[in-house]
Amino acid sequence: MCAMITVTSMMTLAGCSNNSTPTTSASPNTASPTATSSPTSMDHSMHGDKKININSAILSELDKLEAKLGVPALSNKIQASRPYGNTEELVSKNVITQEQYDQVKDMVTIEDIVLTGEAKDVDFMTKLGLMKGHMIVAKELLDLKKPDQAEPHIGHPVEEIYADVEDQLSERNVPEFKGSLIALQDLVKAGAKDATKVNTEFKGSIASIQTAIAALPESQRQSPTFVLQVINGLLETANAEYTAAIADGKISQIIEYQDSRGFVMYAQDLYKAIAPQMEKEHAEANQAITATMTELSKAWPEVVPPAAPVKTPDEVSQLVKKIEQTSQSVIMPPS
Repeated sequence: MCAMITVTSMMTLAGCSNNSTPTTSASPNTASPTATSSPTSMDHSMHGDKKININSAILSELDKLEAKLGVPALSNKIQASRPYGNTEELVSKNVITQEQYDQVKDMVTIEDIVLTGEAKDVDFMTKLGLMKGHMIVAKELLDLKKPDQAEPHIGHPVEEIYADVEDQLSERNVPEFKGSLIALQDLVKAGAKDATKVNTEFKGSIASIQTAIAALPESQRQSPTFVLQVINGLLETANAEYTAAIADGKISQIIEYQDSRGFVMYAQDLYKAIAPQMEKEHAEANQAITATMTELSKAWPEVVPPAAPVKTPDEVSQLVKKIEQTSQSVIMPPS
């Protein structure tokens, strides 16, 4: 979305620094800060019930509003009009109309949501997963000798998402790796002329992201209950990105299409790691999720978009929802 991306969107520079949670006084249309720790509260905070902070959300989060309203480039427009004293300023600043605001007013806030416990860990790994998704499609595009298309996807992790996890990196004693991401971005911006150097920097960046993920306890990273929550977060973002990419039956936003592809691909990688345990302990859910993931992936046959969408946004949404609903039997098994 940043003229280039989204779900994790790309707000190159300008709106990225806003990701450090600003604290404001409550307004009638904002939600109180929420502390969450249980899988149940995580489900609400990470997915459908989580409000979007229009002052600090990354583009991939704002893309959910864009997808909801079907307004092209709305994410960038919201970012460009920051800060907001209350959510109604989306209307008074002519970002959206009153009618549009009425459709999303329950989705937005200017209050920060404070996550704790497992919810915080899931959010941390999901943000890092978005980084991995961007890097996956960037590598595909670099391999196709398309550095101009790869650059936005390398830019998102460093320009937007990094600021959203930076404090947690310090808390978790993870070495900073922003410099590595910037070095890679600079090489790609310059045309990726030295393939060997680009490949070395790329591997270093991926290794750094993986090191950050490894800061989480191994028991969590191998737990279907935990990993499925991360997968649902990635797929929710992919769904918003894909919806934002389609207009009038055509793929009008290539970057959003590619974003969503990367997020789904990494979600698949995560699921493969827990599939053996899922098959052993939750055979029926495993079968359903595996089949649905396979069908979902058909929406992105290649990193370069097809002439026409393989699946409609509604079809993708239905598949994502099916995975989320099926996963609930594992995340929150009936008592």
